[in-house]
Amino acid sequence: MEKAGLEHPYWPRDLSVPGYTPNDRSVAEILAFLFSVSGALLAGTWWATGRAGGLSGGRRLALCWFAVCGFVHGVIEGWFSLHYRSLPSDQSFLSQLWKEYSKGDSRYVIADNFTVCMETITAWAWGPLSVWTVLAFVSSQPYRFVLQLIVSLGQLYGDVLYFYTEYRDGFSHSQLGHPLYFWFYFVFMNALWIVIPCLLILDAWRHLSVAQALSDRAGGARGRPKRE
Repeated sequence: MEKAGLEHPYWPRDLSVPGYTPNDRSVAEILAFLFSVSGALLAGTWWATGRAGGLSGGRRLALCWFAVCGFVHGVIEGWFSLHYRSLPSDQSFLSQLWKEYSKGDSRYVIADNFTVCMETITAWAWGPLSVWTVLAFVSSQPYRFVLQLIVSLGQLYGDVLYFYTEYRDGFSHSQLGHPLYFWFYFVFMNALWIVIPCLLILDAWRHLSVAQALSDRAGGARGRPKRE
C-alpha cells in the first residue's frame, strides 16, 4: 500500500490531492480529442475565411488561431473555471483532460489561487473576445485590430505571469525535464501563447499606427489636426 499523498502522478511527490481518482481515458484518447477538434476548427475557419474573400493567407491563419483560442479558452479553460473544485475526483472527459495536463503543472489539480483566477479571466474574457475578433475581421469592422491587440495583450500578460510564478516556485509542480509532461505540456503548449500573441501585437501595432498616420494627414489637409 502506497503512502497517502503518493497515490497520484503529480509533482511534488508529497503533494496532497484529496479525492484523486485516476483517469480511465488513455492519453491517446485525450490528445486525439484535443488535436482533432483544434484541427477541425483550423480547417473550418480556413475554409470559411476563404469563402468570405478579401483576406490574405496570413490574415486567414491569424483568424484560424483566434478560432482555436475561442475553443481552448471558452470550452476547455471555461470547464476548469467552473469545475476546479471537483477536478481530482471527477471523471468527466474534460476533467480527465485537465488531470492529464496537470502532470505538467499540478497547480491545476490543487486549485491553486493564481491558476483559478488566471484561467477564469482567460475563459470568460479572452474566449468570447477571440470569437468576436474572428467575426470582426470577416465583416471588416473598423475596430478589428483593436480587438486583436486587446486579446493578444491579455494572452501574453497571462502567460508571462503563468511561467513566471512557476519559475518563482522552482518549477516544482512538474517532473522537470520530462519530455512529455514538462517540455510538451508545460513549455511548448503554453509558449504558443507567447510567440503568436507577440506577432499579432506587432501586426496590430503596425496597422493601427498606419491608420492613425492617415487620420493625422487627413486632419492636416483640413487645417491644424485635432489632437486627442
